[in-house]
Amino acid sequence: MRIKLFSAALALSTSLTPLLATPPAPMADLVKRVDLPFEQFTLPNGLRVIVHTDRKAPVVAVAVWYHIGSKDEPVGKTGFAHLFEHLMFGGSEHAPGSVLEQFDKLGATNLNGTTYFDRTNYFETVPTGALDRALYIESDRMGYLLGGLPQSQLDIQRGVVQNEKRRGDNQPFGLTDYAVVDNLFPEGHPYHHTTIGSMADLDVASMGDVRNWFRDHYGPNNAVLVLAGDIDLATAKAKAARWFNEIPRGPDVVHPKVNVPTLAAAKTIALKDHVATTRITRQWAIPGEFDKDAVALDLAASVLGGLASSRFDNALVRNEQVAVNVSATAEQFENVGIFTISADVKPGVDAAVAGKSLDAVFARFLSEGPTADELNRAKIRTADGTIKGLESVGGKASVLGAGAVYANDPGFYKKELDEVAHVTPAQVRAVAQKWLNRPALTIITQPGDRDPYIEANPNAARPAASSALSPSVVSADRATPPAVTASSALAFPAIERATLTNGIPIYFARRATVPVVQVSINFDAGFASDATTKLGAQSLMLAVLQQGTTTRNAQKIAEESEALGAQIGAGASLDSTTISLTALTPNLEASLDLLADVALHPAFAPAEVARLRNQRLAEIDAANKGPSEPARRAIAAAIYGPSHPYGRSASGLGSADVVKALTATDLRATYQTWLRPDTAKIFVVGDTDLATIKAQLEARFGGWNVPAALKPLKDFTIPTPAPQPRVILINRPNAPQSYIVAGHILTAKGRDDLVTLRAANEVLGGAFLSRINADLREAKSWSYGTRSGISGNLNQIAFTDVAEVQADKTGESIKAILADVSAFLGPKGTTPDEFDRTINGDVRELPGRFETAGAVMGAVQDIVTFGRPDDYYTKLPAKYQAMTAAQIDAAARAQIDPAKLVFVVVGEAAKVRPQLAGLGLTVEEK
Repeated sequence: MRIKLFSAALALSTSLTPLLATPPAPMADLVKRVDLPFEQFTLPNGLRVIVHTDRKAPVVAVAVWYHIGSKDEPVGKTGFAHLFEHLMFGGSEHAPGSVLEQFDKLGATNLNGTTYFDRTNYFETVPTGALDRALYIESDRMGYLLGGLPQSQLDIQRGVVQNEKRRGDNQPFGLTDYAVVDNLFPEGHPYHHTTIGSMADLDVASMGDVRNWFRDHYGPNNAVLVLAGDIDLATAKAKAARWFNEIPRGPDVVHPKVNVPTLAAAKTIALKDHVATTRITRQWAIPGEFDKDAVALDLAASVLGGLASSRFDNALVRNEQVAVNVSATAEQFENVGIFTISADVKPGVDAAVAGKSLDAVFARFLSEGPTADELNRAKIRTADGTIKGLESVGGKASVLGAGAVYANDPGFYKKELDEVAHVTPAQVRAVAQKWLNRPALTIITQPGDRDPYIEANPNAARPAASSALSPSVVSADRATPPAVTASSALAFPAIERATLTNGIPIYFARRATVPVVQVSINFDAGFASDATTKLGAQSLMLAVLQQGTTTRNAQKIAEESEALGAQIGAGASLDSTTISLTALTPNLEASLDLLADVALHPAFAPAEVARLRNQRLAEIDAANKGPSEPARRAIAAAIYGPSHPYGRSASGLGSADVVKALTATDLRATYQTWLRPDTAKIFVVGDTDLATIKAQLEARFGGWNVPAALKPLKDFTIPTPAPQPRVILINRPNAPQSYIVAGHILTAKGRDDLVTLRAANEVLGGAFLSRINADLREAKSWSYGTRSGISGNLNQIAFTDVAEVQADKTGESIKAILADVSAFLGPKGTTPDEFDRTINGDVRELPGRFETAGAVMGAVQDIVTFGRPDDYYTKLPAKYQAMTAAQIDAAARAQIDPAKLVFVVVGEAAKVRPQLAGLGLTVEEK
């Protein structure tokens, strides 16, 4: 957990000094732009309240941080802090029922709760008119939880948490974290166990444990309340006093003493897992977030394996090509941290060879330290991440809350950034030598069969159920929930338009909350443009496109983008291909130069194509080892047909056999066919103006000429197969869960008016409180969560439902899904409560949906792509308010048909197959 929360970058490479035409803004200038003014006060019961005013939208972020986490759990109670986080969502004495449902009705966004080693936090962003209700709910679960917590809620959430554990464990490398904490921290050390805990300890958690945990740790004096957004200090003082003053102070929490352990000798552990390639990790326990060495260790990790130009990436991935992915991280908690270096060995390469290369680069770094240029790029990336993370009021609340809880200073982020700005290469070198020259824990995870999974014990001797507590004496203020008042209407920014001389349209929306500009060049291409004989070409082309131009190699692109604080990316959906830029406003000119070079002058050098092709083959193999990619590929082919443009996985990874044969010539042809001015639109959102950005784009893209070849078209006339309801079973041995995807094609298309149908999907399966999720998760606790959706394609759309369920409940879960869908489409349509929750929530959440430039960018792209009017979002409230429950039901019944559903199940066939016998569906095994 770094308080800046936006650590230096994602895993990947080092060192030539960038020769930029326009020098980047100095680090000191960037740090000056990071400012988060706040005020604070403390209630008589010890609750600390922090207030930040930001009037850009009529919303307030509410965050409650409790200074309690899994490191505080006693022996035999692992996973208990996290289990309790779930219980806090079950309702309280005066605010009974699902907290998520209550917040949903308020139109809350950014709504969740999390637990880690050192803290538990709850957060939501609500319309200003709903702030009193939000504080009523938060204060009630702080002061009056136990009287509204029945034994049944504990039993249900125990099962949900155990399915959350299965879900994580079911992923490739999903068991590695257990080996890390078990071996890096000695038995009895507070960080010796993972936050999710053990099945055995979760089995025996009792209501007595719950009550004691709440009373001992959840008092207001162990909490921080942050209010950020459309609020001021005087208002915050009145509201905090009204809702929290009556809650009595709790016991003073005494946290365990924690030391930073050192292994007596280097230790190596060998694991086997359902993985595509061998992974080598080396790890050390290091000091926590607030140690004097923390910043230097974080920057060391960035230089080694956190930047796109990192030492490891350049050496192991680009030059020697002994690894397909590398990383280095300094994950720092309150008291300790874990420094990790990691390499995924390239298939066909001896793991020992890759390990020697990893160690050689690491040893040289320890000896020499970082260069000034490397360190500067790591600093810029840190400042850039902090600036972008403070765009939303929720991000601001998180930074202030973390600083208050851990450092006793909400403004700690500023001190940390100042330290980042001033740390020297010599200091980083000295700190790295101090902590990373000690014996390392090495974990080598190889492809193979896992050890038998340790499951929950359904016959565990659990303590007897406890009776409910008597209700508390309630003040008049708490007897009736406060009213939700109307908030200001959504103020969506105007969409301004211009056209370059070559005909490329520009769509611009101004957002000046932070000094950042986002640019997205969208092409009418996407993964659907791949011919069935070239599946994966578009995706691989985009990967190679970012790795070299006619004047810059991959390392040069990475170094220049890091020096500028710019991020250039390329990706695609089924319908659209994008090349994007996120830039700091002071560095926009130079960042656009880099974007134009990447977009217009890709080299497709054969050596880079070969390198990226090998990486992509490893990525395909890795994806196929997990449960989701095989399921999504199978459902797409089953419902659309394998020759249809949508009959492939939306990941775009394609087929290994095809990707293996793709050449530089193939990728250049894909680029030239689909990425051209007459298939392009440019979208810009951020801190600039239309005249300025048009001139900048004209200078770089206006001379891009339309080729003589006819504009390409995708063929959506290919017929889809008649519905063939069945179960497609894909074997995944030793899987503790089954991954279920159900789906069928609808008659509607993406450009149709789908507002009512999407509202119906919210009721059925698209929201946390939907029918299917409430059944499988909240009632039966067979799943950590399910979610249905109406696809966002331009052409034929589909209804799908995804459920990850415990393996022994696979057949029953399919029956339950079919029953829930059939009931909703038949005699049990939308209830008044479901209707009110959906409509009120959808209307009230709109002002909070478009806080960030990224959210505005997505909305503008949708308006243009789907042919919607510019005022589409401002008119949505009236559309929702005119809707009826009968219309919602009619929209669902006209499109969704359970008799057409195809089910794909990825799980252990031997366990699953017998459960499918009574479904009345043909079973097809793959």
